[in-house]
Amino acid sequence: MQQLLDERACERLLIDFVHRLDLGEPGSVAELFTEDGSWQWPDGDRLIKGREALRRYFGSRPADRLSRRLLSNILVTVTSPGTATAISYFTTYRVDGHDGGADPIPPGPPVQVGHYEDSFRKSPDGTWLLATRVLHLPFGGPTPRAGSLT
Repeated sequence: MQQLLDERACERLLIDFVHRLDLGEPGSVAELFTEDGSWQWPDGDRLIKGREALRRYFGSRPADRLSRRLLSNILVTVTSPGTATAISYFTTYRVDGHDGGADPIPPGPPVQVGHYEDSFRKSPDGTWLLATRVLHLPFGGPTPRAGSLT
């Protein structure tokens, strides 16, 4: 039973990550990482280490960006009582230049399709946190401007 609870806690953490990016305060995703946690995009040579650096990185997202991420095929593997790994697929729809209005944006193709490889550590208080998140992006393109999707 504990394994199922741990798997669910890690899965919920990943879902919380995309909700914070899309619907909340993007910089707050740093709270989901360990103090020494890292986010890496190997193809872009990006490596962000440490909770404060992660807060600055994710918090620097353009204020006029509208995005929605679909997260699927989440497979969590508990590797010990205090560690776990996961692989999940993601699809990102995103535009810059959104004015915050209620009118829907004409749909366009996703700007990213890829997968994450994650590792987790359980904190002393029993909370699961991301230790590492590595993004793999086989399909990607530029972020369009809101007015260009007609």
